[in-house]
Amino acid sequence: MRADEFAWEPLGAPMVVKLKGSVDAVGKVTDWNHEVWTFTHIDRPSAPNGCNLLAAWHMQSPLAPGPLRTGGSDRNAIPLYVFPRQKVVSHVLLESPIRTSALRALGAYANVFALESFMDELAGAAGIDPLEFRMRHLNDPRARAVIERVAGMAQWKPAAATTGPKSKGGTFKGRGLGFARYNNRAVYCAVIAEVSVDVSSGATRVERAWSAIDAGLVINPDGARNQIEGGIIQAISWTLHEAVKYDTNNMLTRRWQDYPILRFGEIPVLEVELINHPDEQPMGVGEGAEGPTVAAISNAFAHATGRRVRDLPLTSERVLKVLA
Repeated sequence: MRADEFAWEPLGAPMVVKLKGSVDAVGKVTDWNHEVWTFTHIDRPSAPNGCNLLAAWHMQSPLAPGPLRTGGSDRNAIPLYVFPRQKVVSHVLLESPIRTSALRALGAYANVFALESFMDELAGAAGIDPLEFRMRHLNDPRARAVIERVAGMAQWKPAAATTGPKSKGGTFKGRGLGFARYNNRAVYCAVIAEVSVDVSSGATRVERAWSAIDAGLVINPDGARNQIEGGIIQAISWTLHEAVKYDTNNMLTRRWQDYPILRFGEIPVLEVELINHPDEQPMGVGEGAEGPTVAAISNAFAHATGRRVRDLPLTSERVLKVLA
């Protein structure tokens, strides 16, 4: 039954990320520290010395679980930006009250959310436009190119570094940027999101999203766009809605009615452009948009409201608490 599946299935691993950094007088990052705590992201049903099939544990003669496979938590924890000093630490916890396994993009979703949100915070501390701040710390010409392309698509203006004004209708609006190269070896992806926040209800909505990608040689342009568009939509759903509830004894989310996802009417206007490099090797595209999208939404929310969100998803209750 559906309730059994909700109660027993593995979930994406929860993550906590802590960042510290320093900026000098000319707006350059001098120190960067990224620390993450999480459970495994890659446990699988098969195991070399046991069985990780849940049903096998409950047979009359149960099969022993296989050894825990750790990994995935450090995906995109190491920034592509150039800093003179940086330290990245991943703590993989070996015991979990819930079963965890791979959710699309693994640790990249939370790591890029934290990393790119912090880049905006440091840019604000330095008084520099977030886009310009990133460019000052990027030496990779292909990374710079996707950011420049998406900025042109969205007609980004340096004024976007300041908090957006409140409209007469009680809605804050803002724009934010997110960037990453998935797993630091696959697709380069930059996303700009335009977000509205209803002050009275706390409802957050992504109105538009632009993305530029560099996947090397693009063999199937339509397929590449589909992957990025789908990743953006999925990340919006995660960021605004998706979470399970539980207490010390039970999973409390047992029905689809208790697990909201993005509706068709909430899908934003999407624009995706490809930077084709026919002389380069093709690169994976499938999980490249999730991290940049959540970062773009987070930074747009901060631009719109002047408040920084640090917990996800952006439910109405959580947004109202942040605004208060």
